[in-house]
Amino acid sequence: MLFNSLQFAIFFPMVVALYFSLPHRHRVLMLLVASCVFYMAFIPAYILILFVTIGIDYFAGIYLEKYEGHARRVLLILSIISTCAVLFVFKYFDFFTDNFIGLANLLGWKLTNPVVHIILPIGLSFHTFQSLSYVIEVYRRKQRAETNFVTYATYVMFFPQLVAGPIERPQNLLHQFNQIHSFDYERIAGGLKRMAWGLYKKVVVADRLALYVNDVYAAPQSFNGLQLTLATIFFAYQIYCDFSGYSDIALGSAQVLGFKLMENFNTPYYSASVGEFWRRWHISLSTWFRDYLYFPLGGSRVPKWRWVLIILITFGVSGLWHGANWTYVIWGLVNAMYLIVGDFTRDIRRRIYGFVGIGETSFLRRGIGIGVTFALTLCAWVFFRAKTPVDAWYVLMHWPSNWDFGMIKTQHFQLKHLPVAFAAIIGLEVVQLIQPRVLFNISIPKLPGALRWATYLLFVFAVILFGVYRKTQFIYFQF
Repeated sequence: MLFNSLQFAIFFPMVVALYFSLPHRHRVLMLLVASCVFYMAFIPAYILILFVTIGIDYFAGIYLEKYEGHARRVLLILSIISTCAVLFVFKYFDFFTDNFIGLANLLGWKLTNPVVHIILPIGLSFHTFQSLSYVIEVYRRKQRAETNFVTYATYVMFFPQLVAGPIERPQNLLHQFNQIHSFDYERIAGGLKRMAWGLYKKVVVADRLALYVNDVYAAPQSFNGLQLTLATIFFAYQIYCDFSGYSDIALGSAQVLGFKLMENFNTPYYSASVGEFWRRWHISLSTWFRDYLYFPLGGSRVPKWRWVLIILITFGVSGLWHGANWTYVIWGLVNAMYLIVGDFTRDIRRRIYGFVGIGETSFLRRGIGIGVTFALTLCAWVFFRAKTPVDAWYVLMHWPSNWDFGMIKTQHFQLKHLPVAFAAIIGLEVVQLIQPRVLFNISIPKLPGALRWATYLLFVFAVILFGVYRKTQFIYFQF
């Protein structure tokens, strides 16, 4: 069920009304049923796969708490392998099979590729990682095993963040299902405002820019340098607004019900370094890889050569997590190289800034950092969006060529759409500079009644008038 659909517009108020009308002891079961309905709106049969991983990690958590010594470690490994095996079969089987057969044929072995074409269940990577975090935290004795199956299943399946995160740690979310959430007008109003802001990001910004991006990246060889550059900039805003918009709706809908989810984005394009970007982009996934892969491999407290290897492994795996395609792996490795080169050139850059008289805390230095970081991020996004590495290379090589301003339009994006697209982006940036919480929860509510409601209505009409309504999925649903 899409957040930007009529289905959800009917589903969510019904869930809220039912949740607050039921006694506390029945609410968790109701949320589990509602989450099942929400997930089954995509492909009903795939809920069985989800419950397989839930069952594996539910029992693993219970026995991890009971066992001691070597048996605990063996059980943890078996649990991780079992959960990841489900993800591998549905997401990576075809990818690894194709690459193995391709390599075998290069070596002279004549193998044929069995056609399987397994459809990836929506959000499988997200709830797999959430399940893994639970098992690992129980193993580390930082979380007690949940013995109530309904509560644990609801933790994994909680519909606001089920298919695209944020990936919640059990310490943050699990205990909230045992808390009594009362009907609070201020909290609910704040949650609805955040959902509205997320909807603006999705249908007004992301889906409108997607009209241009999809046309250009479907056949990049058919477009000139200006179109390729504009499409890449648009994609940077599209993927940010699509994913952060989903997160806003997820956090807002959870807030309406009384739950607090972790923040997943913090204006990442205002980052002055690639390292800062990854502390502000998809925070729940970045911290997941940090805590469960980067630190266990040694983190930064190792010799420099080993740190380089750890960075390459972490970002390579992160790229593969995003999709079974070499473009995602390259995207991850490109970001790893940014961090590695940035670390090795840190002292040189400090000397250069000092030589020209630009202090470390100066506004100019941060502005330069933001500009350079955004440019580097755009280059990396090309690999993320392109269908093949060849297409990505073509885009990068043809950015500087043939900037014909009379050839901006594409099949689905006419020149008249350009002012609306730019206005949507400017509106986004204005709100982000003010900060959405300050604007929607502090500034606007203090306006006189008539002006306040006029502002809300103007926002609603802007979403209705300038939004694109084609029931487009959120980008991260495919991961």
